[in-house]
This record gives sequence, C-alpha cells and structure tokens, in this order.
Amino acid sequence: MTGSPLPQAGVAAPASPAPRRLPVGSLIYAALSACAVFVAVSTPLNGYLLNILMQAATYAIAVIGLTVVLGLCGQINLAQAAFFGIGAYAVGLGTVDLGVNFWICLAAGLAAALVMGAFLGASTLRLGGHYLAMVTISFQQILTLVLVNWIPVTHGPDGVPRIQRPALFTDGQVYLGLCLAVLAVVAWVVWHMPRTRLGRAMRAVRDNELAAGVTGIDVYRTKVTAFAIGALLAGLGGGLFAGGFTYVSPDQFAFAESIVFLTMALLGGVGSPAGAVIGTGLLILIPEWLRFLKEIPGLYLAIYGLAVILIVVFMPEGIWGFLGDQVKRLRPRRPAPPRAGDLVLTQSAASAGPVLEVEALSKHFGGLKAVDEVSFTVTRGGIHALIGPNGSGKTTTLNVLSGLYKPTAGRVRLDGRDITHLPPHARAAAGLGRTFQNIRLFRSMSALENVVIGAERPGNEFAGADRATLQARARAALAFVGLEARAEEPVSAFSYGHQRLIEIARALAGNPSLLLLDEPAAGLNTSEKGALTGLLRRVAAKGVTILIIDHDMTLVSDVANHITVLNFGRRIADGVTATVLREPAVIEAYLGQDSAEPGAGRRDPGLRTDLHPA
Repeated sequence: MTGSPLPQAGVAAPASPAPRRLPVGSLIYAALSACAVFVAVSTPLNGYLLNILMQAATYAIAVIGLTVVLGLCGQINLAQAAFFGIGAYAVGLGTVDLGVNFWICLAAGLAAALVMGAFLGASTLRLGGHYLAMVTISFQQILTLVLVNWIPVTHGPDGVPRIQRPALFTDGQVYLGLCLAVLAVVAWVVWHMPRTRLGRAMRAVRDNELAAGVTGIDVYRTKVTAFAIGALLAGLGGGLFAGGFTYVSPDQFAFAESIVFLTMALLGGVGSPAGAVIGTGLLILIPEWLRFLKEIPGLYLAIYGLAVILIVVFMPEGIWGFLGDQVKRLRPRRPAPPRAGDLVLTQSAASAGPVLEVEALSKHFGGLKAVDEVSFTVTRGGIHALIGPNGSGKTTTLNVLSGLYKPTAGRVRLDGRDITHLPPHARAAAGLGRTFQNIRLFRSMSALENVVIGAERPGNEFAGADRATLQARARAALAFVGLEARAEEPVSAFSYGHQRLIEIARALAGNPSLLLLDEPAAGLNTSEKGALTGLLRRVAAKGVTILIIDHDMTLVSDVANHITVLNFGRRIADGVTATVLREPAVIEAYLGQDSAEPGAGRRDPGLRTDLHPA
C-alpha cells in the first residue's frame, strides 16, 4: 500500500497555557431551559396537551439513558422499559401502599434500577452482540411477568392508582415544570459526558475494544458503568412518569415500549441527548398529528411507518446527526493553538535490571503449540526485535505479553513485576504500550482525541490531569511524529501510513516503559519505511525500550540491537543482531534447507537483505 511520505517532526516551541473561556454555551442553555420551564408552568394547558408533554419529558429521560449505553458505549439494551418500570413501580407502590415520601420512593427506584442494571450488565456484558440482546429481552419479559402475576405486591393487571406527587408539585403544570427541569439537567450532563474521561473510555470501547484495553481502559468495567447509568436514567424517567400520570400498570412497561425507546433514540440520533429529545418528541407527536386519519383503516399506520423509514434511510445518523453535520460545515475554523512543546518521556531508571523477562512462555490452542516454552530478556533502553517466518508465533507471543491471550504456561515480568495473569488494562497501567499490525484507532474520534486517551493511561503522571494538560501532552506526541498540524482532523482523513503514526503517538503519550510494535512497517512504501526507521531511532533515543515484530529485515537490521528468532513456536536464536542474522538456523528458517548448506550461494541476511518468509 502506498501513501504520502511520513512527515518529519520539527523543533517545537514550548506551549503556553490557553486562556480559559467563559462557558457561554452553558449559560445560554441554562437560560433557555429556565424559559422553557417558566412557559410550561405559567401557560394554561388543557389536560390532553399536559399529558402529551408529560409523556414526552419523562420518556426523553429514559431515551437519553440509551444515548449513554448504546450511543456512547455501543452496547445493546432492549430492556430499557423494564428499568423504566422499576422506577415507576417504586414510586407507585411506595407512595400508595407504604405511604412513603415521594422523594424517598424516587431515590429507592433509582437505586433499584441502578443495581439491577449493574447486575444485568455485569452478568451478561461479556457475551456481547446478539447474545446481549437476547438476555436483555429475556429480562424485560421476566419483569413483565412479575408485574402481571405477583398480584399481592404489584396489584397485577389492575395496576397502581392514586400515586402521590411531592407536596410542592401537586399541580399538573408545576409538576411538568419539574420534569422539564430534570430533563434539562440530565441532557446537559450527558451532552458533556463524551468530553470526560469516562465518556472517552466509553467511545473508545465502542470503536475498538482491543485498542481500548491496551491503552489502559478497563473495558468490562466501562461497559457495566454505561449499562448502569442507562438503567439509572430509565428509572428516573419512570419514577417521574408515575408521579405525572398518578397511575401505572404492567402494559405500560412491556417489551413493545423498549422497542419504542430504541426507535426514538435511533430516529433522533443515538449519539446525542439532543437527538433523544427530538426522536422522543417526534414519535409522540406524529401519531397525534395523524389522528384525523385513524378513521381510515391502515392508512394511519402506513403513513406513520413510512415517515419513520424515510428518516432512518436518508438520515442514518438520525435527525440530530444530520443537522450536526450541516452545522459543522458552517462553523468557522478555530484559531490554531500554540505549537506543542517537546515530548518528554521519563522512563524509570531506578532498576538496572531488564525491562522485560519472559520465562518458558507457552500458548497452546488445543493440540497446536503456537508458542512453546519461549524465553528471552529485553534489556532496558534498546530496540529488541522478535522475528521469524509466518506462523512462527510472533504475534501470538505479543498477544500473550499484552494480555489479549492467557498463557498456557510460563511467566512474564515487566520491570521486575509479575504481570503474567494481569488483564490488558492492568498491564498498560504497569507501563506496557502496544500497537497492532492491523491499525486499531478509534474511528469516530480525531487524531487528538485518540492520543488524549493514550495520555490518560492509568499509572501515568498525566492520568488525572485536566483537559488542557492532556491535550498539550497529546499535541506534543503528535508533534513528535510530525502530525501536530492535523490534530483536529478525524482519523479517517489520514493516509494508512499516517494512521500508523497516530497509533504510535497514542502509545507514546502514555509514557510506556516498554513499547510493543506489531509489524509497524506493514503496508508502508519505501519512503514511509525510511521515515519510520528514523522515528524508531528517535523514540529509542528518548530512552523508550522497544520490542518490535516485523518481516522487513532491512528495517530490523537498521534499528534493532538485539534479536530473538522464533520458528514453529520455539526460540531458535537469540543475541546481537549482526550475529543472529548470520546463524545457519535462522537462514534455514527463512530461505529453506538448501540455502543453509555450504556452497549454496546463500545471501547474508545481515547485509541489509530483505528476508521474506516462505
């Protein structure tokens, strides 16, 4: 694959802190929200319109919960109506049967929805995909059966009437104002969530779970947190719904309602709370607008369905996604920030011992011994290459080292610490950085956002830093690889070679003790490989230890000072580069038996000759 040559980084001036801007957008949003609440409270509304607005406001809160779990984290939840029902029944049964204060009942409903959401997520999110969808559907159906059949507690199909509202909000319009105020706060919090550390973690998990794990994100914990937040917001909407309509019954929280919530999210745009509000409003208002057609059998449903289909087909990102794209095109470009400072990589030199020790490492897939009792040591501060023909076990070894595979046997130590059984995010926190042969970037983010996630690696000094500090660190890493000028561009706008540089910058921003590079030269043309060679030398000059896998022997012989050779999962050579590349066993592994025999006219792989595996 070819592309534009890799850029060379110039000398950057130290960055000055950016001036702090007033939160004008937040102030405008607060003023508009206050106006909406005032109008809802002060304008006379008939009972019909009041009910429509009450339903829209409470449903929108639950749909915003789907924005978190599905839009931000990419996890399917088809039980949102169940959590909505948990909140509603907590308020209904608490105020009617137990005579407890509304706010206490609402808090109990939120706690119940949160706990059930976290439990369901913790027990099922390792499945993912259609399995997760099946489990959430089953949970939804189980809750519906409980609400219908546990008559002594839930009142069964008759439902719970005469639900009490809080003392200051007994009037319907005042209570509507409360619902709108809660909706405004929830929407504001979720709107800003993508720019928080948790939000970036969710987006990273949605885009690429493997890359998220090796950059230090606890993928499982992030999924469970997103699921719990989504359930919490559904419970909040349900509790307010119960107080608004003062009556709940099981049919209001059936599986069909979960589909309605999902449709609302997709219709408006699942990536934003604004889309959730738009989708909720449309799906509640469209049937009312088409009421005059209900006398004609079938026509009402046909037009309703057609409208939804047309929006989904022509606006795949939802209505808000479509509008957002138009606004981005008209938005003026931001002034360029100050040039980034030099990338500082402070490697721990307290220990004079090796940075990585691999002892009798094995990984078996059934009867296949992909890695068989491999041992080697990576000394601190150098570039160590792990080479071998295709199928020799190199990438499997790297996957075991980074925690993507569990070893069958053996031991791995990083900076003297045993990391053999740690998950990927814990190994990243211990100082292990990683890139992939098949580039794994977070595709919905800009280059800067990708590298910011790397800078947030747990255990790194920048992990708890503020946004400005993180961005300065990320810009310094991008400047180091020569891409600072394009920091704000989406990664999809970069060539293949430049995407590799972004992945390397993301790993370097986390200040790793050991950087694992899996085929960094794959897919690069000659000029790009030359630039990559220079980059690796500059990384090593910073004191970063590198363990590299690559088939390009020219690159390996140019940058590596130590080589370990694998063949059929076993180590066949280990030592100084020039010596190893001349060993008969290595030549035989690459070029075949005949090439290793005396007088066969073999070429010396140490003389910058590309050895391509058979």
